[in-house]
Amino acid sequence: MAAMFLEIRKCLVALWTKAVRNDFMRLGQTVPPLEGRTRCNYVNLPMINGDRLKTAKTLVDKAIKEKKVFSVHGPYPVIRAGLRARGWVERRLPRPSVPRPRRHDLETEATDEGDSSDDDDLGEEGDREEEADDLYNLMSRLVRNETPYFYWTTRRDSIDCRSLRKDQMTNHYARAGSFTTKVGLCMSLRNLQWFDAADPDTFFPRCYRLGAEDDKHAFIEDFRRTACTSLLLYVLEKYGGDLEWERTGEVHNAKSHGLSKSRKQHANQRVGTSIIDNALHVCQEYLNSLEHCDIDSTLGTTPTLSEQHEGLTIEGCEDYVERCKCMLEQMRHVCPQMETDGLCNIWIIKPGAKSRGRGIMCMNKLDEILSLVDGDHGIMKDSKWVVQKYLEWPLLVHDTKFDVRQWFLVTDWNPLTVWFYRECYLRFSTQPYSTHTLDSSVHLCNNSIQKHFQPSPDRNPSLPAECMWSCSQFRSWLAASGRGDLWEGVVVPGMQKAVIQTLMTAQDSVEPRKASFELYGADFMLGRDLRPWLLEINASPTMAPSTGVTAQLCPAVQEDTLRVVLDRRYDRNTHTGGFQLIYKQAAVEVPQYVGVNLLVEGTSIRRPRAPVYKPFIQSHPDPLSKSSTRKSSLTSSHCISGKENQLEEVKKAWPTLASRKVTLEKSLIFQPKLRKRPHRLVLPSTCCVLPNPAELHPQKLSHTHAQPDHPPHTQDTQQPTFPLPSNAITGHNKSTTRTNTDLQA
Repeated sequence: MAAMFLEIRKCLVALWTKAVRNDFMRLGQTVPPLEGRTRCNYVNLPMINGDRLKTAKTLVDKAIKEKKVFSVHGPYPVIRAGLRARGWVERRLPRPSVPRPRRHDLETEATDEGDSSDDDDLGEEGDREEEADDLYNLMSRLVRNETPYFYWTTRRDSIDCRSLRKDQMTNHYARAGSFTTKVGLCMSLRNLQWFDAADPDTFFPRCYRLGAEDDKHAFIEDFRRTACTSLLLYVLEKYGGDLEWERTGEVHNAKSHGLSKSRKQHANQRVGTSIIDNALHVCQEYLNSLEHCDIDSTLGTTPTLSEQHEGLTIEGCEDYVERCKCMLEQMRHVCPQMETDGLCNIWIIKPGAKSRGRGIMCMNKLDEILSLVDGDHGIMKDSKWVVQKYLEWPLLVHDTKFDVRQWFLVTDWNPLTVWFYRECYLRFSTQPYSTHTLDSSVHLCNNSIQKHFQPSPDRNPSLPAECMWSCSQFRSWLAASGRGDLWEGVVVPGMQKAVIQTLMTAQDSVEPRKASFELYGADFMLGRDLRPWLLEINASPTMAPSTGVTAQLCPAVQEDTLRVVLDRRYDRNTHTGGFQLIYKQAAVEVPQYVGVNLLVEGTSIRRPRAPVYKPFIQSHPDPLSKSSTRKSSLTSSHCISGKENQLEEVKKAWPTLASRKVTLEKSLIFQPKLRKRPHRLVLPSTCCVLPNPAELHPQKLSHTHAQPDHPPHTQDTQQPTFPLPSNAITGHNKSTTRTNTDLQA
């Protein structure tokens, strides 16, 4: 037993020593190794600077009192430095126990609801920098049990917004996937007509869900119709000549590198003019459907057209040039995206909930796209993939494609409050633009994709080696080409309008938590007329300084974000840096709840119908009590005829009726409430007049019983006539001679 206790003691001492050593290693101190025998029960602890501890304690007490404790997940050195400069103290989040994922898998797990950064923000450089200052580490240990009031995380699901208090801030909104995912953005913008009088086809390329059956059929029709318009454009381009897009020069030039080579390869293909007739027929049928002129027409099959018609030689198509031109003019009035569709009918397929361009493919063959959908059962089940029309005629800079990354900040959803950043940057492709190669190095401008390719030797040397331009560099290029005023007049207003309209459609889906905010990154492409086209919106946009341009802009946008969400809470007139308020929705006043449940109850109104009178049921002889006599007299008095001659006949026939008794059915006895209302009873006109009792057949009265010999006292007053059914009475009671005077008494 003694040996066992000795071993346990050794293990406990070793574990405690290791824990203390790790704590001081994080504080920047070194603990010399223990010497001597292992049975020693003491450790040489390093000396702690008393002044430094006192300073840290003072700063921590002030931060706790002012509720300035924050937590940051990830490096984000700019956010940490900005918060510390404002007197905030960081509470370190626990490190995950699982191994750190690889760099290319980090962004897959960044957010569950939306597409996140297109670059890796979770490097280890920032963590190494934080180990250097022992004062911040000491302060972090002092607030390890305090409640953070500011969260900045990359993953939206790192913090449960529903468990936060009202004074705790976080940089994410719950349920924002309605516009930060490709599927969500596709579905949200379809509801724009309910929020604004605008057409989403004017700023968002038409998009379909491949997994939804109705969207799949709509895409097939759109693909075939676009193939028809592309054929008509090809006829004008090859045989019409002198087109506007051929005269616009370098920026608007659509015949880029590789175009002529591809046409020479297909120059030996010759077809007839029937293909043009089919294309014109399809376009005309589409126009008729928009005007509802096809209601009475018989549905027919859509003609099959060649998907790749470039390089074809169409014999005798010169006579169709004017018809093609006229049809295209009509289609431009109803299809705002005709100017960007191009000649090759290229579509881009995007997987949902992925970022940094992973899994994106460009295709121009319908069977390949459909086989991709049919071959992946996960697509059909989750409807995560979307297919979107590719902009084949974008604005080019030195024959090279680019896109624009634009930041915006949402600080409130009710009322919707949007801040737009004045600066943005351009991302270029490493290869010259061409529609005859579908390689990602040509068509995808994400930095995470282009950094794996070497710039083409045919690329213009004026383009940057890092494949990025700042906003000011692009404006200078526009000014050199004579279009400098289009940036402020067309590009910026178009991007702002697209952002506002997109957020309006998602306003009902996002949880409007007051203490939250979120920074988003929107990707745009510019058309030949510099009109911006929204591609997607990313949550948690990259802040990694990957190039010289982002190394300057990303720290600035983070610092300006803190100015908007923190500094403006104490001073509304504070400088907000590059952010400008572009939209603040009018507040909707909600009536105060006073604790009253309003309930409206009702019943259907039925049509009144005539009462049903049943014949009297004879009963066994029973002595009549006063109460029954009273009820019987009350009932019978209302049934006496009002004519005087009938009353006389009743008096003469009374001795005969005196020996008879009748019991009325319960349903004809008046309730006590009716005694207070001696209104006249009006019976249906279908009832007959009371018959003469003397004329009744003797056999019908054979079962009645004798009544008292003296007849009741009657008055010779005229009473109203109440006709009764002929089968309603089989006998008569002496109480039938009661008058209205008796009733009133």
